[in-house]
Amino acid sequence: MQGVILDAASLGHDLDLSPLLNSAPSWQVYNDTPAALVDERIRGMDIVLTNKVKLSATAIQGAAKLKFIGVMATGTNNIDLNAAQRQNIVVSNAVGYATPSVVQHTLTLILALATRLNLYHRDVQAGKWQQSRTFCLLDHPIMELSGKTLGIVGCGELGSQVAQVAKSFGMLIKVAQRPGLKHSDAERGYPRLPLEQLLPQVDVLSLHCPLVAETEHLINQETLQLMKPSAFLINTARGGLVDSSALLAALHSGQLAGAAIDVLTTEPPEKDEPLLSVSQANLIVTPHTAWAAVESRKRLLIQVCENLEGFLCQTPRRQVLPT
Repeated sequence: MQGVILDAASLGHDLDLSPLLNSAPSWQVYNDTPAALVDERIRGMDIVLTNKVKLSATAIQGAAKLKFIGVMATGTNNIDLNAAQRQNIVVSNAVGYATPSVVQHTLTLILALATRLNLYHRDVQAGKWQQSRTFCLLDHPIMELSGKTLGIVGCGELGSQVAQVAKSFGMLIKVAQRPGLKHSDAERGYPRLPLEQLLPQVDVLSLHCPLVAETEHLINQETLQLMKPSAFLINTARGGLVDSSALLAALHSGQLAGAAIDVLTTEPPEKDEPLLSVSQANLIVTPHTAWAAVESRKRLLIQVCENLEGFLCQTPRRQVLPT
C-alpha cells in the first residue's frame, strides 16, 4: 500500500507527522505540489492526502490504483468528486476540527473593524497620539456590537458557533436561506430569511457556507448594493463566495463601511489580486489563518489519521464518497 501527501507544509512545520506516517507501509511526502506535477505524483498511489492541491478528473483517471483520497480540510471543492465516484474511490474529509479557531478569528475580525483597530494602530505608529491636544484619539468612529444585527450565511457547525459568541456581545442574529438548499422556516433556533431580505437589515454579514455553484460570487455588485453603507462584511469561508472587484469598488465608494477577508479566490494570491492591489484603509486581509491555531491543526491531524485507519480497516470515517 503506497501513499503520498501532496502538501504536507500546509499543516505547518510544528506538527509531528509520525502518527500519520506510521499508519501506512510506504509514504512519499511533499511539502507542496505544483499543478504540473500532480498527475505524476499520484500515479501508482493507493492513497492520496491533500489539503488544497487540486485533483482533477484527468489526474484521478490517470491514477488507476487510487483507492482513498483523504482531504486534510473540510472543503472538498478541490476534488473532482464525480471522477472519484466513477472509480469507486473512498473520499473522507475533516469535520469540525477548526471550529474554536475559526470562531475566534471571525470575532477578532468583527471586533477589529468595529473598533477601527488597524486604523488606530496605524495612527499610533505614525506618532499621532503624541501630537494629540487631548488624552485620546477620536479620529475614527467606534461601533458597539451590542444591539447590532449579525447576518450569517451558512449556519452549520461554524456559523452557529459564531452566532453563539456574537450573542454574548449583545448582537441580534439573523440567518440567510442559503441558495441551493431547502430550509425549514426556523433551524438551529433562527428564522431563515431570503438573502435579499436579510442584507438590508444587517450591520455585519459573516460568511460560513461552502463554495458550490449556487454560492459562487454570492456577494457581488448587486448584493452589495442591498447592504447598509455602515455595514461590515466578514469572509472566513471561501474566497470564491465574493466578487473581489465588486467588493473593492464598494469599499472605495463608501457603499460598504468595511470588510475583513481571510480567504481569496486564488491562494497563494496572484500578483494582480484586486484586494491586494491597493491600500484600502477599511479593508483587512489575513492570509487564510482563521483555521490555523496549533490546537486546531493537532485535531486535524488526529482526524486525518482516523480517516486513514478507518479506510485501511474497511470501516471508513467521515466519508464524502461513496454517499
